[in-house]
Amino acid sequence: MKKALKYIVVTLIAIIFLGTFIFLFVKSKPKEVSYHELTVERTDIQRTTVVTGKIVPRNEVNIKPQINGIIAELYKEAGQPVERGEVIAKLTVIPDMNSLSSAQSRVRLAEINLKQAQTNFDREKALFEKNLVSAEEYDQVNQKLQQAKEEAAAAQDALEVVRDGVSKANAKSSSTLVRSTITGLILDIPVKVGNSVIQANTMNDGTTVATVANMKDLIFDGQIDETEVGALSEGMPVEISIGALQDYSFDAMLEYISPKAVESNGANQFEIKAAVKADPNQQIRSGYSANAEIVLQKVEQVLAVSESALEFSGDSTFVYLKGADGFVRTPVTTGISDGINIEIKSGLNEGDVVRGNQIIEEK
Repeated sequence: MKKALKYIVVTLIAIIFLGTFIFLFVKSKPKEVSYHELTVERTDIQRTTVVTGKIVPRNEVNIKPQINGIIAELYKEAGQPVERGEVIAKLTVIPDMNSLSSAQSRVRLAEINLKQAQTNFDREKALFEKNLVSAEEYDQVNQKLQQAKEEAAAAQDALEVVRDGVSKANAKSSSTLVRSTITGLILDIPVKVGNSVIQANTMNDGTTVATVANMKDLIFDGQIDETEVGALSEGMPVEISIGALQDYSFDAMLEYISPKAVESNGANQFEIKAAVKADPNQQIRSGYSANAEIVLQKVEQVLAVSESALEFSGDSTFVYLKGADGFVRTPVTTGISDGINIEIKSGLNEGDVVRGNQIIEEK
């Protein structure tokens, strides 16, 4: 029994040794290298670039007050449409004390002048009725009275504007009413009732009461690298896609290329703008991030092959052309590439077969 067991163990060791030897022998044998074969065909090739940017209204306006004051009422909210001239907010005036004092002084002086002009007129009128003065003198006194009345009215209007922001004579055009200057959609109202606001002047841009834009006239605003801007021209078609709107894209037309670069992250970038031609039934919000695909170069029905077939050596380009005796290294002249296929200008004919990537066998 022990002898039989000994034979079995020896046999197993021999089998393992032989199997290992055969495995190592097979692995050590050189494998035949094989490659994908690619056929030269005619196709369309276009070189494109993708520009990142945003969708913004062409005309976006900040509505600002004409006077300093406090927001008393807000008649609109963000997201609501507004017509040109429509009231967005109403202000309570904070009068400037120097201007108020000056206006009050003007009113008092105008009243004194009016009172004196009225006295002179009454006296002149009594003399004129007795034919003691000429009609010319009477007309002159009457004219001075009318001028004094006009000055008194103007002084009172000025006082009311300084004190209340509106005069009785011009209530419809009150500067306390903040009106939209364009027809569009209210994008933002950054103030609340009770907030103080100031008018624009040489020292301050003023407080924005509302931002209004025409959302029916949108543009794509982005930046392109200086290495590609030379291939652009106004009027080129652009395809826009918006990340927030999946599976939705629309056409645009390039209408502006900045003549001056700006530095961004160490590279020179040029601003571009494209007029958007979106579906009017599709809601697009201001500030959406978007990508613009622009065709820089395009050729139709040219000889082309996969870029994986190319071999570069210095300034020369080669492929391995299949012949009767195998693949032969052949020089070619190339054109534009779309990143996958490349144009072949010379060196190959339609239907030629060239060597591609090596076929990797799975273990």
